[in-house]
Amino acid sequence: MAKRDSAPRRYAEAAFEIADRDDTIERWRRDLDEAAAELEADADLKTVLANPALPLDQRRTVAERVFDGLSRPARNLVLVLVQRGRIEQLPRVAAEFRRLDDLRQGITNATATSAAPLTDTEVRALTARLEQMTGGRIALQTDVDEGLLGGLVVRVGDRLIDGSVRGRLERLRNQIVSGAL
Repeated sequence: MAKRDSAPRRYAEAAFEIADRDDTIERWRRDLDEAAAELEADADLKTVLANPALPLDQRRTVAERVFDGLSRPARNLVLVLVQRGRIEQLPRVAAEFRRLDDLRQGITNATATSAAPLTDTEVRALTARLEQMTGGRIALQTDVDEGLLGGLVVRVGDRLIDGSVRGRLERLRNQIVSGAL
């Protein structure tokens, strides 16, 4: 099994400690999300900033210019990532920072996958039900997988709730095969 790179987590934890100390968590979160989105949207930028053949001063100058709208501490983190050849990990650093902030706020992330798009009313009802189940706040993201045939598959943290038609049919098939009916 491949070892997960923990560098993005360490960078995010360090940034989060600074943000918490300075009471600037919201600004950091916004800046890191903005920087990660910019990097993901511009493949040429990512290539330039990650290119060790270019002198570090040139890469730093490009990063300073592109990310000049960020707060100084967030821009410094971007420059450290450039300097250490880890700029491609910026989106993972931003995601980890969001996770830490959500944890601080008591928010649990959940994903609901359905066969057809959920209406706003259904999303609100599902969110309320999940909040009741978990006893905390839920940030719900929705996905569509037409292969489910109907119903929902909900992932809350590391818990999976399979209420899909495909899942029910699979469980029924297993019962028939095992003779457990």
